[in-house]
Amino acid sequence: MKIKAAVVRKPGAPFRIEEVEIAKPKETEVLVRMIACGVCHTDAVARDQEMPVPLPAVLGHEGSGIVEEVGSRVRDIKPGDHVVLTVYSCGRCEACMTGHPSQCEWAFPTSFLGAYEDGTKRLSKDGVELSTFFAQASFATYAIADERNAIKIDKDVDLSLMGPLGCGIQTGAGTVMNKLKPEPGSAVVVFGCGAVGLSAIMAAKIMGADPIIGVDAVDSRLELAKELGAHIVFNGKKEKDLVTSIQEVTGGGADCSLDTTGVETLVNQALFCLKPLGTCAIVASSGDREFKIPLQNAIMGVGKTLMGVVEGDAIPKLFIPKLVKLYKQGAFPLDKLVQFYDFEEINQAFEDSKSGKTIKPILRF
Repeated sequence: MKIKAAVVRKPGAPFRIEEVEIAKPKETEVLVRMIACGVCHTDAVARDQEMPVPLPAVLGHEGSGIVEEVGSRVRDIKPGDHVVLTVYSCGRCEACMTGHPSQCEWAFPTSFLGAYEDGTKRLSKDGVELSTFFAQASFATYAIADERNAIKIDKDVDLSLMGPLGCGIQTGAGTVMNKLKPEPGSAVVVFGCGAVGLSAIMAAKIMGADPIIGVDAVDSRLELAKELGAHIVFNGKKEKDLVTSIQEVTGGGADCSLDTTGVETLVNQALFCLKPLGTCAIVASSGDREFKIPLQNAIMGVGKTLMGVVEGDAIPKLFIPKLVKLYKQGAFPLDKLVQFYDFEEINQAFEDSKSGKTIKPILRF
């Protein structure tokens, strides 16, 4: 079947919308007519080859759409279902079987090496195969995903809003709710108030954290952080001694912190602003950068924990419907983060995301 897809052919090159061919879904797969797809920093990392996905490729990994066809062994999804596409997991490895599918041994290869678990691809043009992304490649009018990374959601919500639940929003909210797990009254600091950080702030509010502190260099984002649940905000560029300021307002240090930036200075601030035995989670895709962290003073000598978290350590089939329920209840207003773009405006959406003009761009097909 012929579809339209945004293709990247050279490192850092603009996306070009082309007519390509999509194969039929295999036994455990579903064909999804895409309604929308979020734009995520990880897509830019792949486009620019900081994460060397084989080119040419069709990126996109925060898709939402309607199932049109299912493979012969698909049991839980049927045509007409509304789905959010997320990271693939095999269901068989130790990480999957212990409730950590984000650490599946197949999550990295199917996300970044351009093919599905069986080593094959589903997209081509003029006989030349195109790499896929996150086992979905959802910058396209149609996508193929496995039953395991197509998450069925309620039909009474705006499907075009839901795609970012598959990655960025799941990452921020899940890191707070599944890993940091602040107790009511705990002090939480979020470094970076983009889509991931603001999702973390909304989750911290749901968990009863107090105070919730947002840190960013853009005042408009800090204002939105306050609207979504932050009690205190700091502009990191304007604050003379951010760590001391956080320690003062928390009475000695925060219980936990979350860094969405992957910037060495901010990671160190996220560690030093904690009280002894505090926990810092890093969720940024930072490639192979090397950080200098004073181990004795920042971690070991004060019993602190520094951990990486992927996809909020969530079980998507459970967590994404939970976030949809919270959205319907008004407790998780993710619609305040987004701005919609036509598919043909994909390059503008990436520019607006990079400049900070738009927190979470969503492409509509």
